[in-house]
Amino acid sequence: MPVTAVGRAVSRAVCRAVGLVAVVALPLTGCASQASVRQAAGSTLTWGWSLPSTWDPVTSAVGNDVHALTLVYEGVTEVDEKGEAQPGLAESWTYAKDGRSVTFHLRPGLTFSDGTKLDAAAVKASLERGKTAKDSTIAPQLVTVERITADSDTDVTLHLTQVDYQIPLLLSGKTGQIVSPAAAKDAAELATQPVGAGPFMLKTYVPGSQATLVKNPAFWNAGQIHIENLVLKPAPDPSVAVAGLQSGQYDIADITASQVAGVKAAGFPVETTDVLPVRVLDVNNTVKPFDNPKVVEAISTAIDRQALVKTANFGYGTPAWQPFPRGYVAYNADLDNLYPHDVAMAKRLLAEAGYPDGVDVQLALSKADDPVGELIQQQLNAAGIRTTLTVQTPGVNNYITRRYPFVLDQFNARQSPVQALQVLFGPEGLMNLGKTTPEELPAAVAEAGGYALTDPAYPAAIQKATKIAVTGMPNVFLFTVTRFAAHSPKVQGLRNWVDIQRFEGVRVVT
Repeated sequence: MPVTAVGRAVSRAVCRAVGLVAVVALPLTGCASQASVRQAAGSTLTWGWSLPSTWDPVTSAVGNDVHALTLVYEGVTEVDEKGEAQPGLAESWTYAKDGRSVTFHLRPGLTFSDGTKLDAAAVKASLERGKTAKDSTIAPQLVTVERITADSDTDVTLHLTQVDYQIPLLLSGKTGQIVSPAAAKDAAELATQPVGAGPFMLKTYVPGSQATLVKNPAFWNAGQIHIENLVLKPAPDPSVAVAGLQSGQYDIADITASQVAGVKAAGFPVETTDVLPVRVLDVNNTVKPFDNPKVVEAISTAIDRQALVKTANFGYGTPAWQPFPRGYVAYNADLDNLYPHDVAMAKRLLAEAGYPDGVDVQLALSKADDPVGELIQQQLNAAGIRTTLTVQTPGVNNYITRRYPFVLDQFNARQSPVQALQVLFGPEGLMNLGKTTPEELPAAVAEAGGYALTDPAYPAAIQKATKIAVTGMPNVFLFTVTRFAAHSPKVQGLRNWVDIQRFEGVRVVT
């Protein structure tokens, strides 16, 4: 019999019990009695997060963009709070018996936010654009898709070059967000004027300032979208976070670990979520001195990850030597404490690499005042890795230009662990600055993708691929990321999402 995922309408009720797993925290807010509150008329929610680098999911090269893009685009599938694939535009999907194709059964009567028809042909066109567009950043994630057919108005089939059971996860993020084929004809315009089928429609947009969105009545799950207007602004500066919440400039604000104490002291709740992203050092191992594996090992050994968590990140997060958090299916326990902090060992490794008197490196930061960067500099200096800090030139995308060979970064995860390994370690992966890949990694990744997500053999296969990647590549993982959301008491129904933030069930009450 074919492997079938039976779609089900996912309840978005405000008060819903959320299963607790290792990487998912409890719901952000308690569920108030609906008898005691009422929805504010014409409710507006202002979210301090980050504006996208582009409104085109195909050319977006910033992992964090997915949260803003999900406001205006819906994927073929969604992921729930635990990161598991659920119905989206497709109400169900069916794998062929041999696993070499998967058919997604779209909900009938779907339309884009401009009123045009969203059918299998539109899904086909959108996915094909992601696969073939010149500037596509998602093409590597669609490499196993050989061709796409629209079999009827509601059935679209992805024919695969190999067995790949990760596709339902893959299509829940940017890779599967469906863009109107008409709008996609003008890529320059699409970058600022998106046309999708998500919960909201973009009304006005001032790059670098704010985006104003309104509820999309054509969204398939519009009954669970209670916010009429949503304003997206960059997260507040630490110096004005409290004032922004007090004045109502923000209803929800993404804040940093350094802001938590001050915001709590001002009387605002701060909810904490352990999420998939990790802080990491991107390393180009084709550039000296990083072309010597012992230098990279010395860097990893010189770093005191626990001190980074305690001092630079105010005690939030967990030391990490791999891109996945404990409890996640791809997490490999064999990698725990892979490179223990040992300054003497780091110096010996440098000497073995031909640098007995130490080595000079430049570490690129996205902003000048990153405390993690400053502490890493101190730790590396202590081991003879003389480090200077530089701020990346604004507007220069290092994933594309590879200008900086040593960068403090954050890996913002992907919906599929196989996709995550490709982004980090694949030959064309955005975070693989040297474009080198261990010879045995592609086969290990393909093997993991060949197991159904419910197959008992799947965890061991994906964990094997993780180990090959981490031990064979130069990326230096540091610690897991914690998301902090300060919010007004008027905002109710927020839920924790280990991956993509969504707003089903959220209300602004009086």
